[in-house]
Amino acid sequence: MNQTKYIFVTGGVTSSLGKGIIAASLAKLLQARGYRTTIQKFDPYINVDPGTLNPYEHGECYVTDDGAETDLDLGHYERFLNVPTSQANNVTTGRIYLSVIEKERRGEFLGKTVQVVPHITNEIKDRMQLLGKSGDFDIVITEIGGTVGDIESLPYIESVRQLVWELGEHNGIVIHLTLVPYLAAAGELKTKPTQHSVKTLMESGIKADILVCRTEHEISEELRNKLALFCNVKREAVIQSIDASTIYEVPNLMLEEGLDIVALKKLDLPKKAAPDLKNWNTFLRRLKHPKHVVNIGLIGKYVEMQDCYKSILEAFIHAGAANETKVNVISIHSEHIDATNIQEKLAGLDAILVAPGFGERGIEGKIEAVRYARENKVPFFGICLGMQMAIIEYARNVEGLADANSTEMNEKTAHPVVNLMEEQKTITDKGGTMRLGAWKCDLKQDSLAYKIYGKESISERHRHRYEYNSNYVAQLQNAGLIASGVNPDTGLVEVVEIENHPFFIGVQYHPEYKSTVANPHPIFVSFVAAAVQAKKK
Repeated sequence: MNQTKYIFVTGGVTSSLGKGIIAASLAKLLQARGYRTTIQKFDPYINVDPGTLNPYEHGECYVTDDGAETDLDLGHYERFLNVPTSQANNVTTGRIYLSVIEKERRGEFLGKTVQVVPHITNEIKDRMQLLGKSGDFDIVITEIGGTVGDIESLPYIESVRQLVWELGEHNGIVIHLTLVPYLAAAGELKTKPTQHSVKTLMESGIKADILVCRTEHEISEELRNKLALFCNVKREAVIQSIDASTIYEVPNLMLEEGLDIVALKKLDLPKKAAPDLKNWNTFLRRLKHPKHVVNIGLIGKYVEMQDCYKSILEAFIHAGAANETKVNVISIHSEHIDATNIQEKLAGLDAILVAPGFGERGIEGKIEAVRYARENKVPFFGICLGMQMAIIEYARNVEGLADANSTEMNEKTAHPVVNLMEEQKTITDKGGTMRLGAWKCDLKQDSLAYKIYGKESISERHRHRYEYNSNYVAQLQNAGLIASGVNPDTGLVEVVEIENHPFFIGVQYHPEYKSTVANPHPIFVSFVAAAVQAKKK
């Protein structure tokens, strides 16, 4: 292929229809046909990145190898395609405006009046083509965040209009995802919201090439013809996206609907071979027909909103399928746990995961959960803050350092076993200033970590400010808290574990970010396997 082709995915009627899943599913099908495909997300909010957003506002912040704090949809992209994303795959309005304003301050516009058109739209178009111009991809799919008609989405919609025109026929197409609601009182599906959404898109100068219709009920042939006629698309380009039991079924549903074939036809590209989904469907079969069931407690402080732990929940799905096990994740709010109710709250769990997070709220409940898992020999896995809670718990209850704490929670603690990194102490800006992205870690032979990974050197993604205080590592190691993983460049401890326990490991990094359908993360796979063994006893 000489020229990269572009697919733009917009949404209408309502938010949360699943543009990211549709984009990822189409990308998976195109990849399975032999096309080098990537996906990028353009978000209309003014934050420079999601790094400063409260998880309740926007769900989890997904981190890439190159240290970008990004939208959680990038997690879906990686999980479906098994291809790493980067800073270039997620752009916000804040980043666009920041870049343009910085150029204006440097005088790059030569005294011109800086305006939304052409300066903001040119910046957006440049970002949209960044991956395409790298030469690494045949097809770039761009998901436009928000809903058509939103004020904040207008510059993106105008940029898509311009770019499709500039690219020329067959080089850029638009897929519009809308809702076809079912009115129970009338007993029928309604197409009018979709018609209005497409009309709004056309008022912005964009004609949808493909219509993907989210629905709870089958769309009849009659309704498909009606949508094609009134939305000005070919009948074959009206694609039904019906509710599925798991997001991982959606590529197969889109294959049945012919979404990939219609897209290739619009882009004037050959079909190539039929999509190779053998491994994908093996995963689906194992997911749908488990031989075991385990209950794993997720101890966190954002459990009211499942998107806060999206990558962890998906990693459990991957690891569950690898073990032919259904993983029931039992979300337990750490603020509601204390020494008086711990037995009641955690009874019946086959394993316990203490989740990442920031701030003082709910940490004593997390520490109690670690203690329960350690003393009762329940398989335990701590991620980031979860590892730090394991260190604090061990220092307090095994080594006898009663006041042990993190300086994040108590700056005056007599035993700061978790402390702010030196280079963080002078930082005032919050965005993009943590220890971020992929860092190396060397594992001790004969450790649980080494057994899990099967190699001495690994690379994992980080997102944190506080670290295991090196001044306490030897003392706690002598007491039995093994530092089994260390960063070779900084000497900072990345992994802790204890002996004489069926499974007890804490990691400073976020392994959930690297778990995909094709490569379930080994720690999650081993953790679920330990839960299965615990249940059998």
